[in-house]
Amino acid sequence: MTELSPSATKPLVTLGIRLKRVRERSGRSLREVARELGVSASFLSQMERGKSQPSVATLYSLSQLLNVSIDELFAEDDGDVPAVPAPKPAAPAAVVNRSQLGSLADAWPHAQQPPTLSVTRPGKRHVLEMDSGVIWERLVDNTGTGLDFIEIIYPPHSSSTNDQRMLQHSGFEFGWLIEGELEVTVGFEVLTLRAGEAIGFDSAVPHLLANRTDTAVRGIWCVRHGY
Repeated sequence: MTELSPSATKPLVTLGIRLKRVRERSGRSLREVARELGVSASFLSQMERGKSQPSVATLYSLSQLLNVSIDELFAEDDGDVPAVPAPKPAAPAAVVNRSQLGSLADAWPHAQQPPTLSVTRPGKRHVLEMDSGVIWERLVDNTGTGLDFIEIIYPPHSSSTNDQRMLQHSGFEFGWLIEGELEVTVGFEVLTLRAGEAIGFDSAVPHLLANRTDTAVRGIWCVRHGY
């Protein structure tokens, strides 16, 4: 096994110390948190000891489970733990009611004349958090008004809408799942999308996306807006 250099392991150790501190402060045991998170106790222990790096989706699940913000996990506090650069995505600035939002085209501003080149970096992207807990992060800013290219995160037991109301809007959606299992309902069709699988569907057909599991879901979504 190749050993990491001290400079490479230090951020993980720092994060692990904070994760352990927050877990203990919540009064939960390591096994209890691991069970609710849907991971093994040994994996969670490795995270707390800085031996394993959690994914963004796992960090979101942990923050929700332990009732702590991502910022708090990476903020400088009493000085016993040095500050670490916060990972992407940036903390959402506001909570949005998905049922009232309509099309994704209305989620954020689109430049009428998008730049030829768009490079976005972790922590600097447009992020929206839905009232259902779902998070959208726009990956590039030059798709124009007809397209959106985003990362989606569905925390455990979250769905597109709080009341399970199906959505419909003009356009098409194409998605590729990176982590977890996502239940996708399109019209009368209900299917389970698993990591590595992709889907495309007409957004004008009533649809609902839901995470019915105890593990966070993460995927890449491309939405083509209709007019």
